[in-house]
Amino acid sequence: MRTDVDPDPLLRILREHYKDRWSIRRTARLWIATAHDYTAQHAPTLIQEDVEVFVRELEHPPAGAGRAELLRRGGRQDGPQEG
Repeated sequence: MRTDVDPDPLLRILREHYKDRWSIRRTARLWIATAHDYTAQHAPTLIQEDVEVFVRELEHPPAGAGRAELLRRGGRQDGPQEG
């Protein structure tokens, strides 16, 4: 039995190519990438079943949903606090 064969060469190639911007992993059905830069203005996490769609999103990430400025300010909002 050979142990020197990479079980997932495409995953290795994507990790190497995008290592400065994304942490990439996969499950049996999903490709998942998490941005290294939490202050980025795009979606911090990408999840796709189709690898071609996944790579397009790695190159051109969709807009983020949420308020990234809260992360930059340490989670504080102006105005009264709830509770």
